[in-house]
Amino acid sequence: QVQLVESGGGLVQAGGSLRLSCAASGRIFSSYGMGWFRQAPGKEREFVAVIMRNSISTYYADSVKGRFTISRDDAKNTVYLQMNSLKPEDTAVYYCAGKISSGIATMPREYNYWGQGTQVTVSS
Repeated sequence: QVQLVESGGGLVQAGGSLRLSCAASGRIFSSYGMGWFRQAPGKEREFVAVIMRNSISTYYADSVKGRFTISRDDAKNTVYLQMNSLKPEDTAVYYCAGKISSGIATMPREYNYWGQGTQVTVSS
């Protein structure tokens, strides 16, 4: 079983930055692909970014490409999401997710483990 705990959310002005962290339990964190999703009120959960095991590759949603960066530190069992040039439309609860299967995955159903989420609010 893997447990994921997000942190780093908060209130920031448009154009600002935040870094989200997701700490994972479990000895085989390094073998999982890790993703970030977000969900705004009244909307479906949407894919943000994913990083494969051993940081082999990353993939981003078009809406965040060039502004967000996903990274991982397997020694610390932690995945990060650096968010720059934030916009009000980035406001959402951000979730960390882990998946056992290999390959890029952008659908929530492809992930096996989820954190509880952290709120990000961007004011205009």
